Amino acid sequence: MDSGPPYPPKYVMVNDKGNHRPHQHRRHVPRYHSHDHGSGGKCCLKCICCCYCFLFILIVVIFGTAFYLFTVYKPQKPSYSVDQVDVNAFKIQTDLSLYAEFSVSVKADNPNHYIGFIYGKESSVAVLYTGNTLCSGKLPAFHQPGNNITLMNILLKGKNEFGSGLQETLLQDQKKAKIPLLITVKAPISVVIAGFPLSEVVVLVNCSLVVDNLSPDQKIGILSTSYAYEIAECAGRILAEEVKCHLLGSCIAVNLSQDAYASKKRIYRITDR
Repeated sequence: MDSGPPYPPKYVMVNDKGNHRPHQHRRHVPRYHSHDHGSGGKCCLKCICCCYCFLFILIVVIFGTAFYLFTVYKPQKPSYSVDQVDVNAFKIQTDLSLYAEFSVSVKADNPNHYIGFIYGKESSVAVLYTGNTLCSGKLPAFHQPGNNITLMNILLKGKNEFGSGLQETLLQDQKKAKIPLLITVKAPISVVIAGFPLSEVVVLVNCSLVVDNLSPDQKIGILSTSYAYEIAECAGRILAEEVKCHLLGSCIAVNLSQDAYASKKRIYRITDR
C-alpha cells in the first residue's frame, strides 16, 4: 500500500552561520517592489511642460503673423471730419416741443491700399444740445474700399420736448454766436484685410462742436470741434481682433482739413434722403 505524502519535518537544519536552510519542498514566494511612487507627479510635470511649450509656440506664431501683416499691408490711420452742418428746419411748436431737421456732411478718408471697412446697418447718429436730443438718424451701410474718400450726407430729424428753460439758454447762446452741440455716433464696423472681413466691433464717437447759429436760412459756421471715441465691443483677443482694435481704436484720428488727399484718391458721395 502506498503511503501518503511525506509531511514536512517539524524542524530545519541550521548552518554554521545561523541561517535557516529552507526545505527542498518549500517554494520561495517572489517579492515585487513597487516603483509607482511619484509617477503621478511626473505626469503633471509633463502636462505643464507641454502647456508651456504650446503657449510659447502660439505666442511666436501670433507675433510672427502680426509682424508679417503690419509689414506687408502697412495699416494707416483712417480719418474722419465733419465738413458741414446745415439746418433745414428748427421750429418750436405751441406745445413746447421742437421739430429739428439737420443735414450733416461727414468725410471718411481711408488711406490704406489693401484694407477696407464695412459699415453695418445698425448705426445711430444724434445731435444734442445741453444733453437734450434735437434730432437723430443713422449712417448709411456701405463698404469703403482701400485708398478711398467717402463723403456722407446724413439727414437727421426729430421732434422732442423743448421747455422754456432750454429756450432761454438757446437764446443766450445765439446772442453770443456760440452754440455748443454734441453729435454722437454709434457704428458697427468690420475691417476687411485682403478681401477677408473680420468680425464686427461697435465704435462710439462723440463730436463736440460749436456753431455760430441754428437758423434755417443762414449758413452755419463751425467754430471749433473736438472728438472722443471708444470701442464698445471687441469679440476676441486673437490676432484678427488685435489688428482690428489697432485700426479702429488707437489708430482712429480726426483730420479737419478739407483738401487732404482729395486729388489722389477715389471719392464716393453718399446722400441720405
